[in-house]
Amino acid sequence: MVPAIALSIGGSDSGGGAGIQADLKTFLALQVHGCSAITCVTAQNTCGVSRVDALSPEALTAQIEAVVSDLPVAALKTGMLLNRPLIEATAAALRHLQVPMLIDPVMVSRAGSLLLEPEAIAAYRSELFPLAELITPNLHEARLLSGLPIEGPLDVERAAAALLKLGPEAVLIKGGGLASLKGHDYLLDRRGSGQWLQHLPVETPHSHGSGCTLGAAITALRARGLPLLEAVQQAKQFVERGLRFGLAIGAGQGPLCHWHPLLESHG
Repeated sequence: MVPAIALSIGGSDSGGGAGIQADLKTFLALQVHGCSAITCVTAQNTCGVSRVDALSPEALTAQIEAVVSDLPVAALKTGMLLNRPLIEATAAALRHLQVPMLIDPVMVSRAGSLLLEPEAIAAYRSELFPLAELITPNLHEARLLSGLPIEGPLDVERAAAALLKLGPEAVLIKGGGLASLKGHDYLLDRRGSGQWLQHLPVETPHSHGSGCTLGAAITALRARGLPLLEAVQQAKQFVERGLRFGLAIGAGQGPLCHWHPLLESHG
């Protein structure tokens, strides 16, 4: 058996709910072999992050080169890149690759906390977005990158159009940061084909890692050869089921469940 191979470039979550750990669980659940390149190591659990240590750009580059020099990566995604040197190292290592690239601009948490150094934002715009097949900002990130206010659906559509001008082939703005848009995401591509995609909103406190998981699911399905729209639609269904089986572990916000197809098939 020769499975499709996907690569995740991002941070390690010691609590296992998000980041590289969530991505690899998602790849496995969708029958894709997952590889990783770690950008930073976080000390975190369900209650929050207590420490972040960045790896050197050289260490990151070595990981990416080790993977792509040996394994036929069919699609990849980026997550937490933290600072400008890591963003620039990632872009330099990926520039020669001709595979679908999903750039998740992990800048601001859904709660509004800044997750990277401010000077890194310009590097996303200039270095990574032009390489991307798809970027997947949340509402806070879309506001920050577009410079536009976002209070409703029309604002989301305007922001997506502005972000498309930064170079990606397509933009998916995740609407979960607004109560009225929970479960609604807006996809816009270079053909000007914009559409709202939705799944049933799931009321659960255990949603840690949902953004990482959505991006990883899209990446896995693109690695398996699905067209982008179909990959996004199926990835949203995967996340919806994961939220329905959210894991009530720890004292804080637990993660969504990545092995839910097994739970469903065995009742």
